[in-house]
Amino acid sequence: MIEDIDPIETQEWMDALESVAKNDGDERARYLLRELGAKASDMGVDSGATLNTSYVNTITPRDEVRMPGDLFIERRIRSFIRWNAMAMVMRANDNEDALGGHISSFSSSATLYDIGFNYFFHGPEGDRESDMVFFQGHISPGIYARAYLEGRLTEEQLDNFRREVDGNGLSSYPHPWLMPDFWQFPTVSMGLGPIQAIYQAHVMRYLSARDLVKRGDRKVWAFLGDGECDEPETLGAISLAGREQLENLIFVINCNLQRLDGPVRGNGKIVQELEGIFRGAGWNVIKVLWGRHWDPLFEKDEKGLLRKRMDEVCDGELQNYKANGGAYTREHFFGKYPELAEMVKDMSDDEIMNLNRGGHDPYKVYTAYHQAFHHKGQPTVILAQTVKGYGTGQSGQAKNDTHSMKKVAMDDLMAFRDNFNIPLSDEQLKSVPYYRPSPDSPEMKYMFERRKQLGGFYPARRTEFEQLQVPELDAFKGQLKSSGERTLSTQMALNRVLSTLVKDKQMGERVVPIVPDEARTFGMEGMFRQLSIYSSAGQRYVPHDSDQIMYYKESKNGQILQEGINEAGAMSAWIAAATSYANNGCTMVPFYIFYSMFGFQRIMDLAWAAGDSQARGFLIGATSGRTTLNGEGLQHQDGHSHLMAQMIPNCISYDPTYGYELAVIVQDGLRRMYAEQENKFYYITTLNENYQHPEMPQGAEEGIIKGMYLLEEGKPAELKVQLMGCGSILREVREAAVILREEFGIEADVWSMTSINELRREAQSAARWNLLHPEQDARQSYVEACLEGREGPVVASTDYMRMYADQLREYIPRRYKVLGTDGFGRSDSRNKLREFFEVNRYYVTVAALKALQEEGKLEAAVVAKAIQKFNINPDKPAPWTL
Repeated sequence: MIEDIDPIETQEWMDALESVAKNDGDERARYLLRELGAKASDMGVDSGATLNTSYVNTITPRDEVRMPGDLFIERRIRSFIRWNAMAMVMRANDNEDALGGHISSFSSSATLYDIGFNYFFHGPEGDRESDMVFFQGHISPGIYARAYLEGRLTEEQLDNFRREVDGNGLSSYPHPWLMPDFWQFPTVSMGLGPIQAIYQAHVMRYLSARDLVKRGDRKVWAFLGDGECDEPETLGAISLAGREQLENLIFVINCNLQRLDGPVRGNGKIVQELEGIFRGAGWNVIKVLWGRHWDPLFEKDEKGLLRKRMDEVCDGELQNYKANGGAYTREHFFGKYPELAEMVKDMSDDEIMNLNRGGHDPYKVYTAYHQAFHHKGQPTVILAQTVKGYGTGQSGQAKNDTHSMKKVAMDDLMAFRDNFNIPLSDEQLKSVPYYRPSPDSPEMKYMFERRKQLGGFYPARRTEFEQLQVPELDAFKGQLKSSGERTLSTQMALNRVLSTLVKDKQMGERVVPIVPDEARTFGMEGMFRQLSIYSSAGQRYVPHDSDQIMYYKESKNGQILQEGINEAGAMSAWIAAATSYANNGCTMVPFYIFYSMFGFQRIMDLAWAAGDSQARGFLIGATSGRTTLNGEGLQHQDGHSHLMAQMIPNCISYDPTYGYELAVIVQDGLRRMYAEQENKFYYITTLNENYQHPEMPQGAEEGIIKGMYLLEEGKPAELKVQLMGCGSILREVREAAVILREEFGIEADVWSMTSINELRREAQSAARWNLLHPEQDARQSYVEACLEGREGPVVASTDYMRMYADQLREYIPRRYKVLGTDGFGRSDSRNKLREFFEVNRYYVTVAALKALQEEGKLEAAVVAKAIQKFNINPDKPAPWTL
């Protein structure tokens, strides 16, 4: 602590600053402070400047704006909502199923939401799109309770909270997949709401800059908890928002100072920590810490001791004050300094207990929202201090186990009723009934009028969507033909498909190419000049390669989203574009191209959220497979992304080998998602290996889409096998067929398995139908139909873990051998990698021979000689053990 060696001079500086602020305004005071800081820096004086302000409200009472509504009626409405939210959770737990729910999170944030609903959250009606609000997941009972008052939900639905299986229930948290006309965004997986909100605001401005959707005064609101800020995704992209000056973005952080199991920063101050982080990232920060009941005390605080005490007390003690009551607060907070104890000597313990936190004061919250809404040039974060479990009484308020509280003791329930003036008798309380006033009551009329002024009920999700005119397959005829002597990768084939799409008159402007920072790796740099890269600032410099055809071109209306080395951010941008049909009324066709290994593995939680959000678009896993990306090694080589894609029910995945397969898959995906409006999204893996591409076999389209078609048919023979492959390993499978025929006299049918995942899903459906319809003729799966009448065992080899192809074992009613790339990746040539992982042509050949031996059609010596001939070391450790 630096000693003040001249208090009189210090006071003169303080008085001067106060005079400037009073007479010339805050902006002049800020300018002088900024200039003083710059001068100190020039002189080499370390100012020790901080990004923090004192632990008081950012907006002083003299700068508050008047809240225009009826405070009394709004409190009544808010009380009804509080009651119904609590009743819903308690009733859900008052049975043998004990389905759970959360009371405390909403009880601490009810005012924060209520002010938004009454004055700021714009609905979908009228001449503008609705706002986007990312509700904190655990507060869903409060949103349902409001919808019940509005007549949008019934009492039966509230009683079916968390009972979704039989229909007419309410999802536990915000889930668009389960309630598609209600929730816009899934948020309960903590951290995913904030990062998605940032990129929704980012894409909103992108669409506006391209004249596709006018932004106007639309806002993206994200509500989150202070404990949620420990999630890396929560704060991971806030610098983007500051850098792009996303004034259409508002974060509201409910700082109730508690996580699920205890304090967020018991020994520190989470609000101050967050203030510094957000200010440093270029955000406008508004602290709403203390309610109006504190204002008279601050006015008396001539020596600044109250402010000093606010600054020095830690969050653990702030929690104690509300958990232990007024007497404790008098002794432990005010009692530290005699002057503060004197300040509150005439206040009762109850009055001290009722000194309210800013997040529970509608006037303070309204002022903060008003300023945030009108602030220009920066995103805004509102740090609102609240009490977890507010209003639930001594059984729950501010206790460490408050988050898990699902019931309230009867005494506390009666106190809650009395405190919030709920018109229910003691006898009625026993059943914890819902309460809704009559439609012609002042409260209901007021609530409906407020929502009418704000564009209708909210939340609401669009259920009627714009269809796009999809190009016919013939539009991609260049990819349907043979490449001749030219060699190319499937990634290059994709680039040509994209080039065709962006030139399409009907769909071209809707295509959104998204790359993290690998466009040149993927051969996409040709699009830089053609489409340009979106930048909110345009391009303020001359790129060093401006004299080249494919120079790095940025533009305010660019079409490409280049999100840097940031897979989570790029995925969030993709989700924003992929849900634009519902959230912006503008259907977009996003293609997110990324290193396959850095896709699902790194952003699986976001990919799951994409499924929940009913996203529509294409994820492209480039440089895919365990053995294709030679030289990169363990962390770059993907052998499992298709297994992860299979986990998401509405993700359709393909692993094509040839350009015509890719073209058929993309065109059919466009048809299904944008013409037929299916709630699916696609994951397609592409390769960086160059080879010749044949012409599409006649009639192959159906099999490509279903996941399997006959690529080469062997001649009738006594010994025959069925060989299957996909992606990079299909070519090894084709070479194995040649070896079997020329060296062993064994014929082979070769199948291209474009989607093992889709084959399994279809086969599962057939098997389920057969299980539940025992008296009807059994249905045959597509994979069984393909193999019907064909001779020989089946060998499948892929560039993915054995489990990928092995998932078909149940549906292939014959001997089935599977090869795959289990184990960590390695850095080497493609040939060595395929040998190491035992998926090359020689291992496919040996597997086929072994299968024939097991069927008694071949001597074991033949297999042994083949192993010796191909220099396979039978004593080599398995790759998954190394």
